[in-house]
Amino acid sequence: MPSPGKSVCVYCGSRSGTRPAYAEAAAQTGRMLAANGWRLVYGAGDVGLMGAVAAAAQEAGGESLGVIPVHLIPREAHRALPRAHVVTETMHERKKVMFMNADAVVVLPGGAGSLDEFFEVLTWRQIGLHRKPLFLLDSAGYWQPLLALIDHVVAEGFADESLKAFVTAVPDVAALEAALREVL
Repeated sequence: MPSPGKSVCVYCGSRSGTRPAYAEAAAQTGRMLAANGWRLVYGAGDVGLMGAVAAAAQEAGGESLGVIPVHLIPREAHRALPRAHVVTETMHERKKVMFMNADAVVVLPGGAGSLDEFFEVLTWRQIGLHRKPLFLLDSAGYWQPLLALIDHVVAEGFADESLKAFVTAVPDVAALEAALREVL
């Protein structure tokens, strides 16, 4: 049974990517969060996968908290911002507010921004600043190269084997839901 009042931070692309599977997984993620009563914490934009997650969560009656830096409002927020939103001055503030308002982090396919967000929270976990669970939604195998890179970093001696235990890759939204139910 899901815990009420829990929040899930979703990092993902402000673009949709080339495969329809990415947008479908994003929409499924939004609906799944709403169905479980988990609040979506996201970047407040209505573009790309970020917009797909948010629209699906909101259409399914889910609660959301959007966090956006003022300089991205013209670029990423074309519709009205969600009822609950925070406008920050910087990207760094955005990441901090999103993370601090979440009980777990999920990373869907995305680009440099999503990787930046992922590696920051992974690093914070590695150095003991938090114990929040981190999930990679490996839609269509998107995160396989990243997982191989993490293995390589460990094999080459730049991180302890424990680094791999801080990240859980799941193949689809059903597996993500099951994993989130175990930790929330």
